[in-house]
Amino acid sequence: MAEISAKLVQELRQKTGAGMMDCKKALKENDGDIEASMTWLRQKGIAKADKGSDRIAAEGLVDTYIQPDGQVGVLIEVNCQTDFVARNEAFKALVKNLAQQAATADSVESLLTQPYIEKSSVTVDQFIKETIATLGENIQVRRFVNFSLANTSGVVDSYIHTGGRVGVLVELTAQSASAATNEEFQSLAKNAAMQVAACPNVGYVSISQIPAETVQKEKDIEMGKEDLGNKPENIKEKIVQGRIDKRLKEMTLLDQPYIRDQSISVEDLVKQVKSKVGEEIQISRFVRYILGEGIEKKEMSFADEVAAQIGAK
Repeated sequence: MAEISAKLVQELRQKTGAGMMDCKKALKENDGDIEASMTWLRQKGIAKADKGSDRIAAEGLVDTYIQPDGQVGVLIEVNCQTDFVARNEAFKALVKNLAQQAATADSVESLLTQPYIEKSSVTVDQFIKETIATLGENIQVRRFVNFSLANTSGVVDSYIHTGGRVGVLVELTAQSASAATNEEFQSLAKNAAMQVAACPNVGYVSISQIPAETVQKEKDIEMGKEDLGNKPENIKEKIVQGRIDKRLKEMTLLDQPYIRDQSISVEDLVKQVKSKVGEEIQISRFVRYILGEGIEKKEMSFADEVAAQIGAK
């Protein structure tokens, strides 16, 4: 039997609008053949013939859930087809509930098999299908990430920007529980999340987190630039190193000018809070989601969106 990859399941989901579990089963039944799987789903009444590229779900919401004690946090992206449905209260409630449920899931697949938080007689996957039938649009849980501090002192916080189109989840650690509840420390967590949202090119907390292969790739790019062609090798190395140092700082959170006070860096801010808290603290990790990022979206005019919404197409 052919290996059923997550990418293959996602492709079938986009083509049919069927749920993840149904797509995976269809692919297993048809040895990974997309076309045969589409036919199988239609025969089972799970997918319709008109569920094709026009069913691509690239709208939706990015949302978060933070456990009341700040020890667990979730960032989730749930997609639908149009902004109309993204603004629908039923869809918003679904996303909120899924974010909370994802706190105890380790994958989208496992989340879909859980009993739904507000209707335990059905699974999450089944409830999503019911919502699809009600709202008339394809809905997909695209991705989520959860942070749990477990036995570590600290706090998880989040920030949602532009009405659910950008979301950030951030984790800060401290040496003691008292520091984790300190107002300055918790304020730093919120400000760090906002900072990440404001810096789309930032992918790492510090330079030490950047993989060696990424650094080497940047170096290779700089070494191959035409303006260095006639430079002596020792001069070229110095120029390239200077450029690399600058580029790596652009990629790291701690090296960014602080959005609320451009005269200091985020690293300076952390040091200030550290002195007030009286112990070692650090921003340990973060994740940023941008709604629809990487999804090839079929552009629709406003009239087409309205027509799709009322079922005219």
